Amino acid sequence: MILVLWDIDRTLLYAGDTDRLVYREVFRTVVGRPATKLPAKGTGVTMPVAVRELLAANGVPKVDRVAPLVVARLPAALRRHRAELLRDGHLMPGAVEALAAVRADADLVPSIVTGNLRESAEIKLAAFGLTDYLEIPLGGYASDDPHRPALVRIAQDRAERAHGHPFTRANTVIIGDSFQDVRTGREGGARVIGVASGTTAAEDLAEAGADHVIDDLTDPRRVLELIR
Repeated sequence: MILVLWDIDRTLLYAGDTDRLVYREVFRTVVGRPATKLPAKGTGVTMPVAVRELLAANGVPKVDRVAPLVVARLPAALRRHRAELLRDGHLMPGAVEALAAVRADADLVPSIVTGNLRESAEIKLAAFGLTDYLEIPLGGYASDDPHRPALVRIAQDRAERAHGHPFTRANTVIIGDSFQDVRTGREGGARVIGVASGTTAAEDLAEAGADHVIDDLTDPRRVLELIR
């Protein structure tokens, strides 16, 4: 069996500016003033890390105390902005076909490794109709650990308990678009298929250490070949 861990943002779907809208809204609610600087787009860092960077960049004192208050409010705020998510976001080319191909293969276990909190990930996946293609409870999420490479082992352990089969670097694959996806695999214990559908160019994903790089997900047979 092979554990296939999909990244979400800019790999399976694009959320538009909804995440940044949510950050702005929650920052104002918790801090009491607008944020003048927002997290960079498409970096792949986990939400708790992005929140700490947001607070520090905007001169908020006592980041250790304030950050958990912001993080806790993010999923509810995202849910309130589901309409904007659907209006401004979209599925990435080939995402549904690639997900369906992986899901249909009995030797593959499809789940998630993401910088999103689990609830935020579920909101995004459900909004775009992707939930049924994935074993969501087996994934690794920023709500499990803000250190993204640690999420691989978390997902592997969950998948092993669910399927009675051990998962290691040899039979775990991450599919993602960012440097963080490559780093997560290299440090966390998974091979990486880089998808140049985000802000990181194909040659940069390869240089960072991705095992394979593709331009997009529009050839599901090629995706399956690379997973195997």
